[in-house]
Amino acid sequence: MDRGKLLRTLLLRGVTLLWMSHSVEAQTSSPQPSFSPTVHSTSTQVSPSEQPAPTPPVTPSPAVSPGVPNNPPVPAHDTVVRLKVFLDQHSYGPGEIDNRWNDLCANALRLYQSATGTNATGRVDGELEEQLNRLVPLYTTYQIKSGDLQWVGKSPAKLARQAKLKSTPYSSIAEFVAERFHTSVAFLAELNRGKNLDRLAAGDAVQVPNVAPLEIESLKPADDIPPKLELNSHVINVDTKKKILEIREGDNLLAAFPITPGSKQLPAPVGIWKVTKMTTLPWFRWDKAMLLHGRRSGDYYRIPPGPRNEVGVVWIGLNKKGIGIHGTNTPETIGRSASHGCIRLTNWDAVRVLNLITQGATVRIY
Repeated sequence: MDRGKLLRTLLLRGVTLLWMSHSVEAQTSSPQPSFSPTVHSTSTQVSPSEQPAPTPPVTPSPAVSPGVPNNPPVPAHDTVVRLKVFLDQHSYGPGEIDNRWNDLCANALRLYQSATGTNATGRVDGELEEQLNRLVPLYTTYQIKSGDLQWVGKSPAKLARQAKLKSTPYSSIAEFVAERFHTSVAFLAELNRGKNLDRLAAGDAVQVPNVAPLEIESLKPADDIPPKLELNSHVINVDTKKKILEIREGDNLLAAFPITPGSKQLPAPVGIWKVTKMTTLPWFRWDKAMLLHGRRSGDYYRIPPGPRNEVGVVWIGLNKKGIGIHGTNTPETIGRSASHGCIRLTNWDAVRVLNLITQGATVRIY
């Protein structure tokens, strides 16, 4: 081989080796970005007298694709529970407390952010995350009392049989405890794995979310609660599209709760109304004609009071015949199903609304 040809061959090999070197380096030094949620520990430091039961393990949510900028990333399961407890404690109802992210929680977060002067993104930012991590304790322990059992009994589905009862109680003690602490029986079972919730008895202890309990035993039957003058400036706004009930004083948002607002057949009446009556542990006049068409008939059942009465434990009547703001016997359906023209809340939120407004209050439905 002549000298010129040899030099060209060596030069070509050198360029080839150099290109291969850069190619390997590029493949090994540029990892793809990864996205994974952070799972925060729920362990807490409290005094022995306040020490809650051990926090059950939670499973982190799957990684969220960053491809859709308008959809906030779904927080990890532990963060969701913390957020729901936090929002509930601040009177921005997220619905049932559990570890599932949903629209009710996202809406409550946006309203809380708006009310506190922060950007209503629906995202858990660094500052809020620090607040959630300081939530101590996240769970607490509730001991079943003998008096709790009086709220449990037969709960027939047929209206004719319900009308013959003296009350409409919870069907199980687990149902009683779940509603008391704003959660579901399913999540209560997850918090108390290994414990048979169907056999709870007085003296047994269960782990529950750390929220202000619905103390149903403190509710006394009252057909017409007297006006509370100190609440005269509070008004109710009902957004039927977003399914939110707000309590406002002027421009200040005091509280907000998820609702079920009417149906296509009998929608919640748009307009400005007044609260005319406030009742605790109400009787319910079940009249199909009224429920479907808004007019009374002679064919009806009188359903006795209790937490599994169809209007729950609170009735707030408006100056629109047959229409009111009330509780429910199916808290899991709030925000997800239709009602018969009325504004329906969970029982625990209905009691909070009752304590924030008075007879004569303005109710704007839009």
